[in-house]
Amino acid sequence: MPTTTHRIFNFSAGPAVLPLPVLEEAQRDLVSLPGVGMSVTEISHRSKTFETLLNRAIEDFRALTGLPADYRILLLQGGASLQFSMVPMNLLGAGQTADYVDTGTWADKAVAEARKVGTVNVTGSTKTDGYNRIPEPSEITLTPGAAYVHITTNNTIEGTQWKRLPDPGGAPLVADASSDILSGPMDLSRFGLVYAGAQKNLGPSGVTLVVIREDLLARSAKTLPTMLNYRVLADNNSLYNTPNTFGIYLLGLTLKWLTSLGGLQGIGERNARKAAALYTEIDRTGFYRGTAQKESRSLMNVTFRLPSEELEKQFDKEATAAGLDGLKGHRSVGGMRASIYNAFPEEGVSALVQFMREFERTRA
Repeated sequence: MPTTTHRIFNFSAGPAVLPLPVLEEAQRDLVSLPGVGMSVTEISHRSKTFETLLNRAIEDFRALTGLPADYRILLLQGGASLQFSMVPMNLLGAGQTADYVDTGTWADKAVAEARKVGTVNVTGSTKTDGYNRIPEPSEITLTPGAAYVHITTNNTIEGTQWKRLPDPGGAPLVADASSDILSGPMDLSRFGLVYAGAQKNLGPSGVTLVVIREDLLARSAKTLPTMLNYRVLADNNSLYNTPNTFGIYLLGLTLKWLTSLGGLQGIGERNARKAAALYTEIDRTGFYRGTAQKESRSLMNVTFRLPSEELEKQFDKEATAAGLDGLKGHRSVGGMRASIYNAFPEEGVSALVQFMREFERTRA
């Protein structure tokens, strides 16, 4: 097989690009962690070395986000998809209703899984509009006394993102933030629970972040299976069983990298520049057409169409050959999608803009 000896620009929606400094440090530590004499993939999850790595990652996340002291940080497995079930299993009591705002494919999947556990009210949806926007506050009707209100902060397939959080009306606000967690300033104290798969902005696949307010842990019934019980997992500091040790190590390195860029304010400004450059090019002549309504456009997943599907196939083929990989849109919606998460470099966006201009010049 041919061997690639240089890094290309990876626009994949996930697992996504990781910061190069993180990969280089991990490469240095892979055979032997300094002062340990073993690979980071070999150390026991019960060792003081790993416990230090775990607690440091938790402390760095808390410092980076300004997370209040009454929140617990869990580093679990199973991805956001498992959280679709764990959230209602732990937070939705008998006779209660959970409100869900349906803004995209993954939000719809969360609704389907929650309905297997209890009563769900889809309190607002943009499905009839092809999920091309986030609903207005006037379109959301909450259930009085709801157990919680669930949103998906960024919709990776459709390229939309909440710009202003909804008012949950006194209920805990729960969010799947898998694709925009730590992409800019975010007041986590407004949420009762936030969960996110790591493979877009936090690290590699296989680690799932859960941030939960301590008072909500009391809702976890003792009758729940042990590995699906937030209270048990929190009481054991995510170490009830063997966690993804290497993934947590990489997550810790990624948090340090984010801090070095100026924290969430710095990465937010960088992400805004990247998205603005792409959307400006999409809107420049009309050859490219953004699929999300402008006021709902995502800073993480830029979705667009070309004048024909044939041109889209050619665009994807030529972009891949030019070292711009992963631009094909999700199979359920087609088109193109540029995922430009935290670690995606600004020079990669510039390269895509140049390619788009040349492709338009030769095809328009």
